Amino acid sequence: MTARGFIIAAPHSGAGKTTVTLAILAALARRGVKVRAAKAGPDYIDPAFHAAATGAPSVNLDSWAMPRPLLEALAAQCADGAEIFVVEGVMGLFDGASGRPGHSGATADLAAHFNLPVVLVLDVARQAQSAAAVVRGFAAHDPAVRIAGIILNRTASDKHRAMVGDAIAALNIAVLGALPRQAVLSLPERHLGLVQAGEHADLAALIERLAAMAERHLDLDAIMALAAPLNIAMPSNAAPALPPPGQRIALAQDRAFSFVYPHLVAAWRRAGAEMLPFSPLADQAPPERADSCWLPGGYPELHADALAAAARFQSGLRRFAETRLVHGECGGYMVLGESLEDAAGQSHAMTGLLGHATSFAARKLHLGYRSARLLSDTALGAKGTILRGHEFHYASLTAAGDDDAFAELTDGEGRPLGRAGGRRGRVSGAFFHAIAAE
Repeated sequence: MTARGFIIAAPHSGAGKTTVTLAILAALARRGVKVRAAKAGPDYIDPAFHAAATGAPSVNLDSWAMPRPLLEALAAQCADGAEIFVVEGVMGLFDGASGRPGHSGATADLAAHFNLPVVLVLDVARQAQSAAAVVRGFAAHDPAVRIAGIILNRTASDKHRAMVGDAIAALNIAVLGALPRQAVLSLPERHLGLVQAGEHADLAALIERLAAMAERHLDLDAIMALAAPLNIAMPSNAAPALPPPGQRIALAQDRAFSFVYPHLVAAWRRAGAEMLPFSPLADQAPPERADSCWLPGGYPELHADALAAAARFQSGLRRFAETRLVHGECGGYMVLGESLEDAAGQSHAMTGLLGHATSFAARKLHLGYRSARLLSDTALGAKGTILRGHEFHYASLTAAGDDDAFAELTDGEGRPLGRAGGRRGRVSGAFFHAIAAE
């Protein structure tokens, strides 16, 4: 493998990692560089932006949820044929679950494991020379993690940039550029993160503006020069993250159902499974020739009225579930229930294939890694299978129903969280998003 790589990280969320990552990816691609990208941790939205900027699929790399052979296989597959491989970090560089060193889900785990240098994005909107103290602390925190350069974000003036840059220069760590406050392009957000790439009418124009911003304000030659060799052997027989739930999988795909991990779909295809996309929002039922149906997460709470009115979808899914496996993750789980209450407090009838009810009216954040032990045979595996994944949702159960539980959960530190989700006949679902089998 000839790819060289680096990681783009930050001291905290909201510092500008995604904007900087997309700007660098787009600028390198515009130069004709074969650039590929990955996202640290559990995130459905950023990889789609990476793909738009590079013209190639992106993957998630998660040191907590993925066994090492899978982690290395995904990195190798994504970087294969690339000149530059860029990993966008998650949260702060060292933020992750407590417990096993090197398996916390932190961006720093990937930097240490793959021996990749880190470009640290600093939001300096409210500080000057104090930024050097932040850099010094991050550079010294873990000897296995090398801070190779700094990108300043939201500088107020040339004088402000010089004050920060001179203080950092004394640490012998390069400042690779600075984005002025007025030049930073903000990406629109909603409650689960950025508005999805596919919903931007002017996505190509946005990518071009980001590339121009990087070319004007960042030292792209220096950024490419610091990239280190990605010394990973391409594994020949890495097991799929999850076995395919069927030979022909009906996969709900539209603005209400879009949160499916690329590595899962790619692995299912490599295992010989066929994906049969359909759109519940377009009132389409699962294709009859499918032998299982997967309802991924997404934003059903934003489309509850349309889903409630989708009679062909609802009746078709009920018929499908009489003879074939159906599984819903998070948003898909919400639609499998009796009802979904939207942000305005209006209740909408869902498919009723499971007995629970959910609400988005009183929003409460549920976030964190989860380990799930399956309590019966389902589309995700046999009884007793242990899966690793996460939860990230604002909806809550308003009625638990009387279905059998789907799984027994523990959190990222191994603390028991009790039983969760539901199973009735061939139908199963939970707020839990699966990433890989343990």
